[in-house]
Amino acid sequence: MPVVAIALGSNLGDRQANIDFAIARLREILGDLRVSSFINSPPFDVPDTQPDYLNAVVVGETSLSAEDVLGRLLAIERERGRERPSVRAARTLDLDLILYGDRITSVPGLELPHPRFRERAFVLEPLAEIAPGIVDPVTGKTIQKLARELAD
Repeated sequence: MPVVAIALGSNLGDRQANIDFAIARLREILGDLRVSSFINSPPFDVPDTQPDYLNAVVVGETSLSAEDVLGRLLAIERERGRERPSVRAARTLDLDLILYGDRITSVPGLELPHPRFRERAFVLEPLAEIAPGIVDPVTGKTIQKLARELAD
C-alpha cells in the first residue's frame, strides 16, 4: 500500500479541536497512522490579515486511490465547516495531500506531489519529524534533506 502524507492546518475556531477531528477521521482511512507535533505558524502567502495557523502532518498507508483520498479530505473539510469564499482565505480546516507513494501526476484538481510543499517549513518540519526517510519522487531527496535545505 502506498504511504500517504497529509498536511493539516486550521486558523479559525477551535484550531486544536479542528485538527483532532481531522486526525480521528483520517484514522478511518489510513493504516499505521503517525502524527507529528503541532506547530503554530503565521499565515503564508495570504491576501489579508489572518490569525496564526495550527499545523501538523500525518503519514499512513491506504488502499484507496489518490483521487479517493483527495475526495475524503475534501469531505472532512466540509464536515468541519470549511468554506471557500476566496483563494487562501482563513479556514476552519485545511487538508492537503502532499505525497501519495511515488506517484507524480498533474491533472485538474490533483497535483502530486503537492507543488509547494518543498517551500513550506510548516509542512517539511513536522513531516521530517515523523517520516524523515520518505523520498520526494520529483527531486529524489529525502524529506529530512529537503527540510535541512529549507532551513539553511
